Order: sequence, then structure tokens, then C-alpha cells
Amino acid sequence: MTRGRPAPELKVARWVDADGHPTGPQTFAQRKGLFKVVFCFQAWCQGCHSMGFPALKKLVEALQGEGRVSFLAIQTVFEGRAENTWEAMLKVQKEYGLGIPFGHDVAEEGEFPHTMIEFGTGGTPWFLLIDQQDRLVFGNFHLDTEKAIAFIRGTLEEPGA
Repeated sequence: MTRGRPAPELKVARWVDADGHPTGPQTFAQRKGLFKVVFCFQAWCQGCHSMGFPALKKLVEALQGEGRVSFLAIQTVFEGRAENTWEAMLKVQKEYGLGIPFGHDVAEEGEFPHTMIEFGTGGTPWFLLIDQQDRLVFGNFHLDTEKAIAFIRGTLEEPGA
């Protein structure tokens, strides 16, 4: 997806809230006027655990209390269906104690999940940064958390990778 273009609405049906309880679909429309950080992962992804989740945790700890940023994590299951299950997603949410909604986006066999298709993600881990006007401003495997925090706070022009 081209940077600066409007972000498509999320099409993930299965979600849990910040406490791990099933909840309705989460949307960008529900987060109007907020900066959105979306983290795509798979439970079995070593890079997600070694780099992605630590970066997400740092972002959440730095920005969640400011009231200007909304965080979502989505397990985008495009392989390893037997390992990247709903239960594995719940375990990961609890393990990291992030206190944010988690979604489970599973594709049909041989297909890619909606999130991957709509946002053109290249696998996992993958960060999406969506501004207050619902434009995609960043999408990549690697995220420089310090630059991202400064960008979201409005003190840096580019989020950087």
C-alpha cells in the first residue's frame, strides 16, 4: 500500500479486548481522530518475539497513557495454521501483558488474510502506522521505536525504519 493513501477499514471479525475477553470487531472508525499503531504477528514467528513484540511493548509503554494513540495487534495467519491458532494468540496476549485488543485474521487455505492483502504487508512482524486522518504513514518489518515515538508525538517528520 502506498504511503499517504487512505487506510482501508479493518475486516477482522474475531477479537478480544485488552483483558482477553471476546469482543466485537475493532475498526478505525471507532478510533476517529486517533493515531493508530497496528502490529501484525504470528504466534510462532521468532522475529515477532525477538524484535516485534519488544518494539510494540516499548511503544505502548511510551504512548498509551497520552490518549492520542490507539493500539491493535492482529495475528495474520497465512501459514502454520496448526500453531497460529486463536488459543496461541490468547497466550501471546497474556505473555506480553500489553493491555490492547488482539485480532485473529485467518485466511482460507492457500490465501492471504484480509489485513495482509489490504495493507500489502510482507509477512510478520509488520508494523502499520496510521495517522489521525486515517492515512497509512508507515508499513514495514522493522520500526525504529524512538523515531516512531517522536513521529507520533509530532516532533519528527518521518517515522523511520
